[in-house]
Amino acid sequence: MIFDRVLAGQDRRPRAQAPMSSFRDQIPSGGVFEPIIARIQALQPPVVDASLERIERLLRWMGDPQNRLPPTFHVAGTNGKGSTCAYLRSIAEAAGLRAHVYTSPHLIRFNERVRVAGAIVSDVILAEAILHAERANDGAPITIFEIVTAAALQLFASYPSDICVLEVGLGGRADATNVVRRPAVCSITSISMDHSDVLGGTIREIAREKAGIMKPGAPVVVGRQSPEATRVIASNADDVGARLLQRDRDWTIERRHGAVEFADAMGQLSLPLPSLDGAHQLDNAGIAITSLRASELSFPGSAFDGIAAAKWPGRMQRLKGGLSDLLPPGWELWLDGGHNVGAAEALATHFADWRDVPIHLIVGMKDSKDAAGFLNLVLPFASSCWAVADSRGSPRPTHDCTYGRGERSRCAARSS
Repeated sequence: MIFDRVLAGQDRRPRAQAPMSSFRDQIPSGGVFEPIIARIQALQPPVVDASLERIERLLRWMGDPQNRLPPTFHVAGTNGKGSTCAYLRSIAEAAGLRAHVYTSPHLIRFNERVRVAGAIVSDVILAEAILHAERANDGAPITIFEIVTAAALQLFASYPSDICVLEVGLGGRADATNVVRRPAVCSITSISMDHSDVLGGTIREIAREKAGIMKPGAPVVVGRQSPEATRVIASNADDVGARLLQRDRDWTIERRHGAVEFADAMGQLSLPLPSLDGAHQLDNAGIAITSLRASELSFPGSAFDGIAAAKWPGRMQRLKGGLSDLLPPGWELWLDGGHNVGAAEALATHFADWRDVPIHLIVGMKDSKDAAGFLNLVLPFASSCWAVADSRGSPRPTHDCTYGRGERSRCAARSS
């Protein structure tokens, strides 16, 4: 594969780009990404300001690949971004289209973050792309996320695809993905409190950051939000000149008789249930459907059945084999990556349907998260709760947790 150009040297003038294979002798054996990321981490500025200056500078040195993407769907929000991206990809593929997809963080393997024309990029290709971006950066202050985002955008500009899906990493306004000036559609999923130290301590402030992805002329699709978040989003859409498509006003999606009924100004669709569990997934699926229908692309009605084929591991995912085989007969093992109050609210709604069976929670969460707010919502449904300490920390002493029903159960903190 050959990238268009790389800018190197002090004058930053473009020069012919060598084939990416010329970077392969720089890729370490064994763990592919760890040494590269460790080296780039040394370039991280002491204070990371909320600015697009670094990523825009790097992309300019790389030939502005963000300006050579297929129709791009940009997704922000606190919860549901990844699921919405999964539905966008699944519907597109059901229509016979190829999709570039950029999401974060990864669940198991680093290269899960980047799908090129539908396929997870190989370790070698992604490592080459990151090295290419690192070389173009030439030692200037930069963050790891910005380098990886630049590498992903270069890959997307270098391989053919029909659409591109970009998930915001953090916030929206100053996120490294917010460099696409003319997205096909912007989407905003559920907004709740998270990353308050960076995005602000109120829903109003956080919503303003998420709404920062809006662009003039690009439709903005929004799921159900709190009244405060809705006001901020609507105001920002007016200021920017973006057409706002809100759930329950411009589009609806409901579960009826084991199926899904969707409706918007273009008509109605009768669809299978989303493949991802949880009532909140109707919102995410609806955002994806509306976003694609609001674009200038054409999709047959049958393509939207793709919501039943979406895959997004770690979101209310039932695990089978391995660990689940160690459980007593009849038990189920589920995994979910929720870590904020909004996610806890969605889990609590799901747990309410499981009152006929005991629920045992195993929870691991960073100290920076609102663990108390999260647990206060899910503990009333739990028969027991085990807390797992970060492997870099030390185990905390076992203590009792008081549940909302007045019951008590042992909640043991253990090192992982």
